[in-house]
Parts: sequence; structure tokens; C-alpha cells
Amino acid sequence: MRPEDIRDFLQRRPFQPFRLTLTDGRTYEVRHPELAMVGRSTVALGLPAPDDPSPVYDHLVTVSLLHIMQLEPCEAGGSAQVGEG
Repeated sequence: MRPEDIRDFLQRRPFQPFRLTLTDGRTYEVRHPELAMVGRSTVALGLPAPDDPSPVYDHLVTVSLLHIMQLEPCEAGGSAQVGEG
């Protein structure tokens, strides 16, 4: 995955939550653009505590862009946080 692909999703207005699917099957949902930071070869995702609707992260995970297989919009009505799927 290219950094520009993720940045494009993060900069959309209005922001639409999206899901990253990794090569090992893990998924991460980005529900707040403030909780994702794109680098040249990785993306850092802030994961909030369960049931915390605010865009403040509890812990951080770094994902290699090489391991991102798919980027897709999330369905409406889901959880309001970045989280592991």
C-alpha cells in the first residue's frame, strides 16, 4: 500500500471511517482521522480504550504498509473508534 492511498482516505471531507485489512487477516478500523499517522513505510494507529468515544488513544500499534492488503470504507452505524477487528 502506498502512503498516499491512506492519506487520501484520512483527508476526505467529510471524513468516512475505513478499515485496513492486513496480510495476516487482522483488521483495524480508523474511526477518527486524528488517530492515524502515515509514514513512508508504516502507519501508526492509536487504539482507544473499549467504549471510549473520544479520539484519544489508549495504546499504539504500528503497521507496515507492505502488510496492508485492502483499504475499504466501514459500514455506517459501527463503533466510534479505531480498533482491532
